[in-house]
Amino acid sequence: FPTRRSSDLDSLVDTLERAAQAYCEQLKNAPHAIEYLKRRGVSGEVSRRFGLGYAPAGWNFLASIFPDYTSRLLEEGGLVIHNAHEDEGKRYDRFRDRIMFPIQDQRGNVIGFGGRVLGKGEPKYLNSPETPIFEKGRELYGLVQARQSIRDQECVLVVEGYMDVVGLAQFGVANAVATLGTAATPHHIQKLLRLTDRVVFCFDGDAAGRRAAGRALEVSLEHLADNKTLSFLF
Repeated sequence: FPTRRSSDLDSLVDTLERAAQAYCEQLKNAPHAIEYLKRRGVSGEVSRRFGLGYAPAGWNFLASIFPDYTSRLLEEGGLVIHNAHEDEGKRYDRFRDRIMFPIQDQRGNVIGFGGRVLGKGEPKYLNSPETPIFEKGRELYGLVQARQSIRDQECVLVVEGYMDVVGLAQFGVANAVATLGTAATPHHIQKLLRLTDRVVFCFDGDAAGRRAAGRALEVSLEHLADNKTLSFLF
């Protein structure tokens, strides 16, 4: 992306914050979404801590939140898709009928979303695209909520997905973070080793989980020092 003025980036963050608040409000009036979270054992308190929300099933929900639905900020922030090739340039919401997981940067700003489908649809998880403020290889889901616990316990758990982080928090394990649908990168490892000396990767024991562990090990090795520990839990 070309270098952007900070005022542009602030506007993008404001747009995503507004969307996050709107999704939170929608969750209160979405019984099937609340039922899904309850079934997964997620309490209202944990849901609030992570700012979980719900994107309604319609194609243009965000048009009711943003007076200018044609704003380039909605497109740039990954909230709206503009298909110029059909229906006279049709615009529609990227996230529809999904539980919404806001992704925050280290300062607590919303910079993107993960959306989990409620029914049988594909993909099961849909992430925001890369934008001027969101780079998957640099961010970790749940880091804002986990930071204090990581310091207290002198250890961080790296798990596979949003629901793993939220589910562990529900059981009092508050020092977990997840990579955002991408393999662990050197940026992730450096970020974590600045916070703590002990990183535990906690992946499924299937072939995909073991491959992910192998990649995590590869990118971690050059950042390890005598006082740093890396472990794997399957």
